[in-house]
Amino acid sequence: MGFSEAQEELVLRSWKAMKSDSESTALKFFLRIFEIAPGAKQMFSFLRDAGDAPLEKHPKLKAHAVTVFVMACESATQLRSTGDVKVREATLKRLGATHARAGVADAHFETETHRSCSSLNVQVVKTALLDTIRDAVPDMWTPEMKAAWEEAYDQLAAVIKEEMKNAAAAEEQTKNAATAAEETTNAAAAEEETTNAAAAVDAS
Repeated sequence: MGFSEAQEELVLRSWKAMKSDSESTALKFFLRIFEIAPGAKQMFSFLRDAGDAPLEKHPKLKAHAVTVFVMACESATQLRSTGDVKVREATLKRLGATHARAGVADAHFETETHRSCSSLNVQVVKTALLDTIRDAVPDMWTPEMKAAWEEAYDQLAAVIKEEMKNAAAAEEQTKNAATAAEETTNAAAAEEETTNAAAAVDAS
C-alpha cells in the first residue's frame, strides 16, 4: 500500500500543529515507550546508570527523543504516493546503524510483551507514536489520521530496519576482514620464525 496524497496531507497538518511543542511531545513519546515496555530502557546506554532519577529530567534522553521524533515526523510528512522514503536518507541510515550497534533487533520496532499481560503482544514504538500524536492533537485525531500515521510509520520503520541489516552486515564484513588480516600477519610471523630457526640450524 502506498502513501497517498490525502494521507500525506493529514500527517503534514498534524505535524504542523505539534511542531511548536516538539520537544515536549518527543519526550512524551519516549516515556510512553518505556511505560509500555520498561525493559526498553536497557537499550540506551545513557539510561542504564540513571538510577531512580526521573527520566523526563534526563538531558541525553530529551536530546535523543527530539532527534528521533522530529526526524520521523518530518520524514513522514514528505513520503510520496510511491511509498518511497524520499527525505533525510542519510539520517535514516545513521539511525539504522546506531540501532544496530546498540543491539536493537527488528522485534523492538514491532512486538514486545506488555508488562501486565504476558500473552498480549503490542507494537511498542508504533503504539507509543500513535498514542503520543493522538494526545498532542486530540481535536484533529480521526481514524483516517491514525491510518495515515500507521502507514507512514510502517514505511519509515522498514527503511530503518533495512539499514540496521546493512550496518550489521558491514560490521560483520569488517570483523571478517580484520580476522583475515590478523591470520595473515600471524602466518607470516610464523613463517619468518621457522625460516630464522632453519637458518640458525644451518649456521650451527
